[in-house]
Amino acid sequence: MTHKSELKSSQPRVLIIDEVHPSIFPMLQRIGVEADYRPEIKPEEVREALSGFDGLIVRSKMRITADTIQLADKLRFVARAGAGLDNIDAEALEERGIALIGANEGNRQAVGEHALGMLLALMRNIARGDRQVRDKVWLREENRGEEISGKTVGIIGYGNMGQSFARVLSGFGCRILAYDRFAPEKVSAPAERVSLEELQAQADIVSLHIPYLKENRAFAGEPFFRAFKKRIWFMNTSRGEVVDQPALVQCLKAGILKGAALDVLENEKLKTLSAQQQADFDYLAASENVVLTPHIAGWTHESYVKINEVLVDKIKQLI
Repeated sequence: MTHKSELKSSQPRVLIIDEVHPSIFPMLQRIGVEADYRPEIKPEEVREALSGFDGLIVRSKMRITADTIQLADKLRFVARAGAGLDNIDAEALEERGIALIGANEGNRQAVGEHALGMLLALMRNIARGDRQVRDKVWLREENRGEEISGKTVGIIGYGNMGQSFARVLSGFGCRILAYDRFAPEKVSAPAERVSLEELQAQADIVSLHIPYLKENRAFAGEPFFRAFKKRIWFMNTSRGEVVDQPALVQCLKAGILKGAALDVLENEKLKTLSAQQQADFDYLAASENVVLTPHIAGWTHESYVKINEVLVDKIKQLI
């Protein structure tokens, strides 16, 4: 006869080191996984704490490196409760045979909707008009905007997020082009698969949905912006590091870009900006043709729960 205590100890155990939506606990319980919730744990304490655990769930508290998992004698997976895996050393996990789980599917709808909202705020002067009316400035002709309908929208990166943005755009009567460097076979309706050069030749609006990889750092630099045949509306809801921010600012100043909607910045710790970053930020913050949000594209009450559902489903397939 198996004692209750023995049964409990035989369950897979997962250490959760970041704050997560409480819905994850009954979800894990239902698949027979025991959770140890320590959102207050310090990054330097995680290395020793991992001993004996089958899994680790993390958000953005720290970078997970080879050193972090050195003492993890039973670790079978690391799961990130969010989109993007750039704070996890995938090669270090692969060397140890540890699975890496992401949850991009959990907030793709949120990102698609937010990107659309930012685009409307930018092209229809919604953010600017809101500020003006609050100051009792009532300008109609000066805030005449542009419609998405009839435009050509270029989506760069056609994974979960790029596909979601294409879906929400599909009812607007616009043409959608997509370029994906790493998985061109993913591009399908409602988007047309094109080369980067074709996209740059035809797009009126360009939206980045690419991961932060070494190969993508400063992907959108001055040569990238100057290659467009039209003055474009530019959007980034992926990672700030994929855009050369000084080049973006220079192209806005030069009128190469009509405007920009940015949910992410090169350095999002706004109290630690370098002199160059501060100058660029001051320009963006003062520009009437720029819309800024604080990295919240995937940040909805619904996605907070959906991310857990995706993670737990993937964990269930592993155990």
